[in-house]
Amino acid sequence: MKEKCNGWVCPNCGRTVWTDHCPDCLSGIHMEDEEGIECGGVMEPVGVWVKTDGKWEIIQRCQLCGEMSTTKMSSDDNYMKIWSIASKPLASPPFPIEKTEELTRIMGGSGSIKWRKTE
Repeated sequence: MKEKCNGWVCPNCGRTVWTDHCPDCLSGIHMEDEEGIECGGVMEPVGVWVKTDGKWEIIQRCQLCGEMSTTKMSSDDNYMKIWSIASKPLASPPFPIEKTEELTRIMGGSGSIKWRKTE
């Protein structure tokens, strides 16, 4: 996503923003798709990742065309929103937790997830 030089109104929460994404809701506007065509869709935050240098980035997906991109986090970003997005896979895993042992067996493990004591 291109850096926005002028202020813009976040289409998700209505805040006036001067950076490439809203620090409150972490949304942005998809300026151009991969082919350079103007899109204008809302970039919704769908995840976060930590780069090898330890810096975090927000993963965004365009609600209009589906293209994904990342944007650098800033010190002004809403940390509660970031933690909410980061913990979503743990809070709502893509499979039932009670199937963990079965899935472990299917993937070639013993199927046991019993905890061992460590000394």
